[in-house]
Amino acid sequence: METLSYEIEINASPQKVWDVLWDSGTYAEWTRFFGAGSVMKSDWKVGGKTYFLNGEGEGMVSTIDSLDEPHQIIFKHLGMVDKEGNEDTRSKEVMEWSGCFEKYILIDLEGKTKLHAEVQTEKEWEEHMNTGFTKGLEIVKDLAENK
Repeated sequence: METLSYEIEINASPQKVWDVLWDSGTYAEWTRFFGAGSVMKSDWKVGGKTYFLNGEGEGMVSTIDSLDEPHQIIFKHLGMVDKEGNEDTRSKEVMEWSGCFEKYILIDLEGKTKLHAEVQTEKEWEEHMNTGFTKGLEIVKDLAENK
């Protein structure tokens, strides 16, 4: 398992950056490098359910492990969701990575924000994550500074 980290400084408040990250309209824009039509559906409760889905409705089921808006959110990935909405949290393949974290930390720099993102992933997904986060966080920066 690899832990990958990404950081970007954004000339906007933490709340503005938070809103760009998690608003349904802008979420699809910055996550398009992970997969076209990406959506996130969440009950926004620690221990609740959060879904990260692609345009076909398949993806990951997760939970919020820690939430302190607009400073930090930590997701714990639990399993996969298929196109029919069935959750797999027990298969051998899922159990190999279940419990991996994805963290977003927003640090207030007096009018600017340092956005730190961290993800635990299998080695085979490293290039995909690097591309998604590097390009995606540039979109977050652009949207937060210019929207």
